[in-house]
Amino acid sequence: MTGPAAAPVPSGIDRMLARARERLRRIGPHEAAAELAAGEALLVDIRPAAQRAREGEFAGALVIERNVLEWRLDPLSDARIPEATGHAVRWIVACSEGYTSSLAAASLHDIGLPRATDLEGGFQAWRAAGLPVRGGEDPAGTS
Repeated sequence: MTGPAAAPVPSGIDRMLARARERLRRIGPHEAAAELAAGEALLVDIRPAAQRAREGEFAGALVIERNVLEWRLDPLSDARIPEATGHAVRWIVACSEGYTSSLAAASLHDIGLPRATDLEGGFQAWRAAGLPVRGGEDPAGTS
């Protein structure tokens, strides 16, 4: 006798991403833009330079590549940026499509930055929403 087929177990990274997102209240492009315009948040683009050159950039975002993010945003770090003034800063982390940024924002929670979140859909969603961008070799993101 066989029972019902078991649901496939998500991969390790899928589980990790789901756990990270459970800890965040992710926001969409228009909500992020409103927080930025009101001076309530800072947008951090964590994409590598080559990806920013190809896709374009957020107008007005801080650029901090993923490999140094925690050191730059931790207000207790000797390597912090001037904007990292305390644990209550509202950081909105963005990548290309909103995957790496979820993991990064959860990591910011781990170092004591509970207001950190990420941008749903990343740069691709921001551009599709018609929000300000600059540059890029391939505005359609097809290369």
